[in-house]
Amino acid sequence: MELRFIRPEGPLYAAERALRWEVLRKPLGRPQGSELFPFEDQSLHLVLLEGDEVTGCVLFHPDGGDGGRLFQMAVRESLHRTGRGAALVRHLEAELVRRGVREVTLHARQAVEGFYAALGYEPYGEPYEEVGIPHVSMRRQLTSRDV
Repeated sequence: MELRFIRPEGPLYAAERALRWEVLRKPLGRPQGSELFPFEDQSLHLVLLEGDEVTGCVLFHPDGGDGGRLFQMAVRESLHRTGRGAALVRHLEAELVRRGVREVTLHARQAVEGFYAALGYEPYGEPYEEVGIPHVSMRRQLTSRDV
């Protein structure tokens, strides 16, 4: 298992996008391409590699201050509950602390709210619907202890 930051112009980006679509959008009946965000090029992309296969990913988009949003977290379904998702988030958080980021927000599908809560994220605001399913906003303050 290897965690690696990549760029959209790099060779692993197509595999990252394919995984995001397969895990996050295809089950919702969304077409390929629906996993794309207009700010892909300005976001951090972290992938999980098993050999040469991308089996997980998480993205982060800075908000221009000392925070930003974690999004498009995906791990191949056969690897759920193996600690890989937590490893992705923790590795990302450590890099964010090194870059001076102090707060991470995210839009969690309600079905995985417990995953993020176990990592220290707290819900705020009212639940809402996004991409046709229930979500909740969550956030976490980062400190130097998170490195």
